[in-house]
Amino acid sequence: METNQLILRIPGPTPIPPSVQRAMQQPMIGHRDPETAELLASVQPGLQTIFGTVQHVSVVAGSGTSGLEAAVVNIVAPGEKVIVCVTGAFGERFVSICKSYQIETIVLEEQWGKAVDLNKLEVTLSEHPDCAAVFVTYCETSTSVLNPIAKISKLVHEKSDALVIVDGVSCIGGAELKMDEWQLDVVVTGSQKAFMLPGGLMFVASSEIARQKMKGNPRPRFYLDLLKYEKATREFSTPFTPATSLLYGLQEVIRLVEQESMEGVVNRHLQLRDMTRAALVSMNLELLAEDDFASPTVTAFSVPGIEGKLIRKQLTQRFGIRIAGGQGHQKETVLRIGHMGYCSTADILLVISALEVVLRDLGHAFPAGHGTVAAQNTLIGGHVHV
Repeated sequence: METNQLILRIPGPTPIPPSVQRAMQQPMIGHRDPETAELLASVQPGLQTIFGTVQHVSVVAGSGTSGLEAAVVNIVAPGEKVIVCVTGAFGERFVSICKSYQIETIVLEEQWGKAVDLNKLEVTLSEHPDCAAVFVTYCETSTSVLNPIAKISKLVHEKSDALVIVDGVSCIGGAELKMDEWQLDVVVTGSQKAFMLPGGLMFVASSEIARQKMKGNPRPRFYLDLLKYEKATREFSTPFTPATSLLYGLQEVIRLVEQESMEGVVNRHLQLRDMTRAALVSMNLELLAEDDFASPTVTAFSVPGIEGKLIRKQLTQRFGIRIAGGQGHQKETVLRIGHMGYCSTADILLVISALEVVLRDLGHAFPAGHGTVAAQNTLIGGHVHV
């Protein structure tokens, strides 16, 4: 590698904008001082815009997985049953969390690379009318599938009294989210992906129905008691020590999102997705997710006949570019390019061009430049010529 620069194009953690890095370098303040309350007050409207809600969005010092566990322990009472939609590794994580609390868990599993099948979900709901909640992953990071959350929520509420709990860790801040309009009951995400921050913050919002459910839930919880965070959030505080430096960074992230507009952010991510997918197809690579369910934040693909780890190694050693491998049983066969948060069209052109060089050197057959041209044509609104 000719430079010590490392270009992260993995689905998290993601690159951090320079202005966000500078914001996080401000001197430390007391977490019960007025300045911290002002910080929390300043970010609340922006968080509500990103979530698409009038509900309060709580900021928790923790990882995205802490949000998944918080959703489980706050919503599901002892003896209740849940349905978990599994379309990849992070759906499986929801299953593991539920089972660790001895919750009866009905697993609705799809082939990795496929989205939740609404017909199967309807059947499952009819077979288990007493389920308390349906857990679903919005963007399945392991497969780059974007599940149809709005349609899933509509179906669940039409066919049952279950609450809809959403893991939005790898897409919120980069994909459209209308929590209130879609009638989502609990939505969680993390800081290290489309939010353009280091890991360490979890964001969560709950509907009024979900909060009432929490109040009647006797399951013990302490640090992850979302009612404590809801109460503190209304007072522009936190029940426990916040990650103050990350709050400064979050304040700058909100400013950047407002500057671009949430609509602009969503459209940019869709453009990055379309550029990436068009390029990979033109290079005779196999996309994992279908077009109708393709994530705007990460793209998964495979290269016939070449080990994924060899491609990743060459990209890092020769160009300082790091993409991700697959997860679970797809660890050796799938590659993933993250294009979320602090990512531009120029970044995608760079990654595609470098990937072309590596693939051709490793013997993958396709005409030179086809991937880059396809990405360029997508960018300028033209048609891909192959």
